[in-house]
Amino acid sequence: MNPVTTGAVTQVQVVIPARDEEARLGACLRSVEQAVQRVRSGRPGLRVGVTVVLDRCTDASAVVASRFAVDVVESHWGNVGAARRAGIEQIDRPGADAPARVWVACTDADTVVPETWLLDQVLQAEAGVRLVVGAVVPDPADGDAAVAGLWRDRHRGSHAGDHVHGANLGFRLDVYHAVGGFRALAEHEDVALVRALQAHGVRQGVAPTVVTSARLAGRTPGGFAGYLRDLDAVLRVEA
Repeated sequence: MNPVTTGAVTQVQVVIPARDEEARLGACLRSVEQAVQRVRSGRPGLRVGVTVVLDRCTDASAVVASRFAVDVVESHWGNVGAARRAGIEQIDRPGADAPARVWVACTDADTVVPETWLLDQVLQAEAGVRLVVGAVVPDPADGDAAVAGLWRDRHRGSHAGDHVHGANLGFRLDVYHAVGGFRALAEHEDVALVRALQAHGVRQGVAPTVVTSARLAGRTPGGFAGYLRDLDAVLRVEA
């Protein structure tokens, strides 16, 4: 079991993979921008950056990203695990802070985060937490109301952190490296990383809940969209 890392976080990096997300990326980046402003006001001097990984995009996602103060990485993997890994690799450049002082926050391009999303994670990290896993809820304005209703029914009584979502995940960079990082998986790369970190003995916390697209056709074979698609199939059988 690894010793607990405590002490100040000096650098925060948000990593967002995007594949043909021009319709939703702007809302995501606006919410992240607000979260960045909030954590900077709460932690003056903290270095904060945002990296968008444009993974095999064929739309105007790059144009959307160019409107924000973010670093852009172009990837041709067509693989969400590889895209997340490519974004984090940008942190390990000359001049970066020591990995034990760097906090990485992951979300997705179709997701909106709350204003306190980053500040809450930093406060937990400085209290000794090395991994946070947070809940996602489907956007009530985006998708089928019946599917959203069944989702709520299925999740009554569940707690934030019960399920792993790459759209709401954070960790210290040193423990990420210690377990080998994100694997180049087409889906469930988030689950694989969290399971590896848990096996490593890290102290785990809970990130604030985020809102993600309720679409049924996602950018990975399964993922959150796949789960909602399964719920839609249940409703069709019961109809």
